[in-house]
Amino acid sequence: MKKLTVLTILTVLGTSLWAQSSWLGQSNTNNQNYISTGMPILLIAPDAVSSGMGDVGVASTPDAYSAHWNNAKFAFTEGTMGISTTFTPWLRNLKVGDMNLLYLGGYHRLGNRGTLAASLTYFSLGDIDMTDIEGNKVTDLHPNEFAIDATYALKVTDNLSLGATARFMRSDLTNGQTINDGSGNSETHAANSLAADIGLYYQNSIDKAQSFALGAFISNLGAKLSYSDANNNREFLPANLRIGGRYTNKIDDYNSISLLLDLNKLLVPTPHFRTYSYDSIQSLTDYNNISPVAGALQSFADAPGGFSEELQEVQISAGAEYWYAETFAVRAGYFFEHQNKGGRQYATVGIGLRYNIFSFDMSYLIPTTKLSTNPLSNTIRIQISMDLKPTE
Repeated sequence: MKKLTVLTILTVLGTSLWAQSSWLGQSNTNNQNYISTGMPILLIAPDAVSSGMGDVGVASTPDAYSAHWNNAKFAFTEGTMGISTTFTPWLRNLKVGDMNLLYLGGYHRLGNRGTLAASLTYFSLGDIDMTDIEGNKVTDLHPNEFAIDATYALKVTDNLSLGATARFMRSDLTNGQTINDGSGNSETHAANSLAADIGLYYQNSIDKAQSFALGAFISNLGAKLSYSDANNNREFLPANLRIGGRYTNKIDDYNSISLLLDLNKLLVPTPHFRTYSYDSIQSLTDYNNISPVAGALQSFADAPGGFSEELQEVQISAGAEYWYAETFAVRAGYFFEHQNKGGRQYATVGIGLRYNIFSFDMSYLIPTTKLSTNPLSNTIRIQISMDLKPTE
């Protein structure tokens, strides 16, 4: 059980009521200009396979987690039906024992061209004793977030596929509590939203031993989140563009290796306000009035630092995967985010076992800089998968 003040809860969770004001208080000392969104949990790698390779996945081997990485990959799954689930502990470095991320996904092939899929993401922030500034208990909170989606992927040609996903999201961080957001008391409520994803995937062979794949994926493009009707502070969803590729070399009948690279960028406007002033308040108002589609379009050329800052907003993931006899896998990877845009930089390792229709995978995240903070630091993620009707 955790005992936290309202301010601590909202700061840690990054709700709409406080995320905007935190930007207003940012210092310009280190040129840090983070992009804040609602429900950032939607960008966390749900599986132990991709998370063992530095969070790459837009062109990785298709599986039941393709809804997160690139929905178009479903059209090239080897099995005709599959299901997979992952359990991810949260903030274990801080000795928090009741915060977890759960994921369940599955797919079903429809003939040779189409595939239907669905997934559920559930994030529990445990049980929280909400207290006032003086430490007096106010109430118990059970904050949580979830997203549920449905996907259809179509194989357009023998090498190319397209995917489309519809997603419903709900973020309940305050359980309807009345909260002082700095301008007075505000009644809060759960934030709901709808979003869509679209994906493109291409795979082909170079020769009998070598193959490659390319992918592009736009995700979470949808309506903003609002936790209160008393103000205009609405959070952008973590709309995101991911592009990348994979190269696979089947060395012999027993050994194969794949190299993967992803480039990732939020399709969210860059904030232009750094200090608390009339101008920054006006900038905040203007920022809130940007529509999700307009924000996605302008996100490629709106950084106050110009092109150099736009490049800083690109996250890089690189990974490698080795398979022996299609039974045992070893994985490694690295994730890089510029220090002015969050500074997450970490290495990952993982292993996988496959027997008949079952698979078991684990991954582990290792921070590589002292300034790099990650809620999954030094955390083991576990994944169990099953292809119910593998293709012969």
